Amino acid sequence: MQPLIDNARTFGQRPEEFARLAEGQSPQVLFITCSDSRVVPALITGARPGELFELRTAGNIVPPYASDRPTSEACTIEYAVEVLGVQDIVVCGHSHCGAVGALVRGDDLTAVPAVRDWLTHAADEPRSTDAADPAVAEAVQNHVLAQLLRLRSYPCVEQRLASGRLRLRGWYYEVHTGAVREHRADTDSFVSL
Repeated sequence: MQPLIDNARTFGQRPEEFARLAEGQSPQVLFITCSDSRVVPALITGARPGELFELRTAGNIVPPYASDRPTSEACTIEYAVEVLGVQDIVVCGHSHCGAVGALVRGDDLTAVPAVRDWLTHAADEPRSTDAADPAVAEAVQNHVLAQLLRLRSYPCVEQRLASGRLRLRGWYYEVHTGAVREHRADTDSFVSL
């Protein structure tokens, strides 16, 4: 923890670098990814402060839209689309994902009931032909596609997609190589960026 504290102490000693951020934000991208500490959106994309609006959830899960029971995730998506006017939403899954791995393996999650209950929002159980694969690559990629489909059910997303003012992108990040792949609808495959 001490190295993090030391950096935080010196971080604010360059106020001129951050002054413009007080004027507001206008990110072009909502980046939805896992809470996993190995996935760092700004590091992956090279984004500077103010360039990405981030939503981090366990397993990069987009829960079902329910206007009568708003979730933090739904609020973040709606704000990004309606208020900030993002032009792209990226759902980024990653290799070695504990949440997707637990779903694929059917792990007993009774010791972590909040996690168990959250994972019920995964849309579908991620499909995989190789449940023994520690990277759970195929399952994570299928999971990303399911979350993109779920996003389409959000009214604000559906409207912006219909008007051509929003694009959805599915990414897969390999934590062990740093490689990023994007889903291509024309080939229904994830290919290197």
